[in-house]
Parts: sequence; structure tokens; C-alpha cells
Amino acid sequence: MNKLPSAGEDTWTLARHAHVVVYEALDGGELLTIYDCGAAQAPPSAQIVGHLVRTTADHETEQQPTGHIVKLREDSVLREQTEGHYVIEPA
Repeated sequence: MNKLPSAGEDTWTLARHAHVVVYEALDGGELLTIYDCGAAQAPPSAQIVGHLVRTTADHETEQQPTGHIVKLREDSVLREQTEGHYVIEPA
């Protein structure tokens, strides 16, 4: 279920106010659920099994009992560095 706009090979565009919810599993795995806007009550744009390695784009992180939420503050891209390992960078 990846409806994110492509920004090149293994790279997708994220909206300025996107929220990336990172669910951390007990086995060390992660599920990334991406919403175009945290305020909109819309279904997610993507769900990806993988690890969010780092975020260099302007953001705020909110810890949750099951993981954390990355709240973006600028236009960004999600890039797959290696298989299953993702970074969020400024666009």
C-alpha cells in the first residue's frame, strides 16, 4: 500500500506536514505508517516494513508506548538506503 509520489529510484516524496508513525516490534522489527498530514483524518498513504535509520529533515519526535511519531516540518523525501533501511531527508 504505497501511494507516495515517486521522487526517483527508491525515493518517495513526503508532504511538508507528514507524520511517520514508527511501530517497534518486540523482535526488533519496525512498521512505518505514513500519513500525509497528522491533522487530517485520512487513511495512511503508505505502510512499509523496515527500519527508519535517521531523519535529517526538520522534524519533531513524539515518543509513544509502541514506538514514536516523526512529525515533519518541511518538504522531505523518504529514501531507501539499503534493503529495508530508510532515511528521511530534506527535499
